[in-house]
Amino acid sequence: MARDNELFHGDLADSLPKPLLSLPYDIDGVAVGGSTLYVASQKSGYIHLFDVTTGKAGEKLPLPGVGRASLTLTAEALWVCDRDEQTVYCLDPATGEIRFTALTPFASPTGIAFYQHEGESEPTCYVAYADEEPYIRDDPNSEDPFQLTFRDRTFIHPLYFHHDPEQGCTRSNGYLIEMSYGEELLPLDAVTINDVEWRIALPSNTARQRVRSVEPLSQPFEIEEKEGQQIAVFKFDQFQPDQAGIFGWKAVVEMYGLKYSLTPTDVEDAPELSPEFQQRYLVDDDELAMDHPKIIEAAKEAAGTETNVLRKMLKIRNYVYDRLSYGIQPKIDTPDVALERGVGSCGEYVGLLLALARLNGIACRTIGRYKCPQKPELRNLPLEPEFNHVWLEFYVPGTGWLPMESNVDDVIERGPYPTRFFMGLAWYHMEIGKGISFEKMKAADKPEDVRKGDLAINHVRFRVLDELIPTADSMEAKPEVTPSPKPETTAKKSVKAKTKTKRKAKAKA
Repeated sequence: MARDNELFHGDLADSLPKPLLSLPYDIDGVAVGGSTLYVASQKSGYIHLFDVTTGKAGEKLPLPGVGRASLTLTAEALWVCDRDEQTVYCLDPATGEIRFTALTPFASPTGIAFYQHEGESEPTCYVAYADEEPYIRDDPNSEDPFQLTFRDRTFIHPLYFHHDPEQGCTRSNGYLIEMSYGEELLPLDAVTINDVEWRIALPSNTARQRVRSVEPLSQPFEIEEKEGQQIAVFKFDQFQPDQAGIFGWKAVVEMYGLKYSLTPTDVEDAPELSPEFQQRYLVDDDELAMDHPKIIEAAKEAAGTETNVLRKMLKIRNYVYDRLSYGIQPKIDTPDVALERGVGSCGEYVGLLLALARLNGIACRTIGRYKCPQKPELRNLPLEPEFNHVWLEFYVPGTGWLPMESNVDDVIERGPYPTRFFMGLAWYHMEIGKGISFEKMKAADKPEDVRKGDLAINHVRFRVLDELIPTADSMEAKPEVTPSPKPETTAKKSVKAKTKTKRKAKAKA
């Protein structure tokens, strides 16, 4: 056991443990394997090895993450559970080499252990979590009885994971999620428009996400396929003033945590980016200000002389984190404005990351759209996200598209920054319409000043239905490899509404 920077030992029957050794820094995690004692210290940045009986120091292994780490040993591996990274690392106990990593489904993991239940062939990994949560306290003695306060939240939960060594990635605890996206007609202006076509992208099938079913909300739709993504297309003869109605979709989706364990060495011999990808993913196609002198200079400074695509992308991410702090803005400004201001929303983080990466020859694209509220213990209850969200994917030739969060890892002023969501995504990210627009509307006679938001307001709901265990059968570990872009084609097929309500051309309030 450890207290501050001192380590104690003794039999369980001893009333007073005896001091064994001390470090110059605080001790965070301890594990014993045979005659070797493993001692983790965040401040030193190492796992120190000692002789368990004499306390004599031996070698030391670098800690894989940036946070406080707890340790445990199994017959074949040293396991590190990092609180800030929300990650469990499987290491070679002799060399410290990372074999694979798995994201935890909850924040603030503080302990790890393995236990083999009777009748099971493999032990189960258990992780302890300790944090605070806000809640509304009811104080009947106060004039204001409802008060916002905090309480401790501590529990133990199994960490389920499946590692695919061939693809270098690991899926961890998943959840079966029902998401509904609906547009409620609430016209702000007395306008009539005809032949309305409203497109809403559908959830994607990816390496960490599998769509089980999709059905319409109230109104039927057709499915249009574009660049491998599916879009729900709603058609209306006419929108009239004071018209009411709801249309949209409801999807049931398997969503898992996903983490790639690729190293710079793995991609050292990556081929050159194809000309097609250069033409498509290295251009300014979304007001990225890539020709602005400040952005050009920032791109040079961010990457320096680095040539390896993984190290270069990580340097660019850290450069952006050093110069931006998170804040909600009334609108998304161009990267040069966000960089000058020093504050940005997730969309502005993404814009700056895209601009700097593309100027450095890294193909990347925007991904999003919503995050399920992180309350998987609340089953079958409606959960509403506060905001939409965007992140990005970058492309490694010969490997595929790899995910990267926009601003979520920017949690420590000037670093060191966690890498939990660099080449990784948590279970609660709902990927919708990868590489295409999420929602579009057009009409035969739509006035130029009328937008989607003037006609309808969206409603987003999630429900957590069940917890899922990743297995080899359900694993689609291979990163999504996009073929060379071809001329755009679309294919349509009908989807019948699973409701008795028939669409009417004129639905009066």
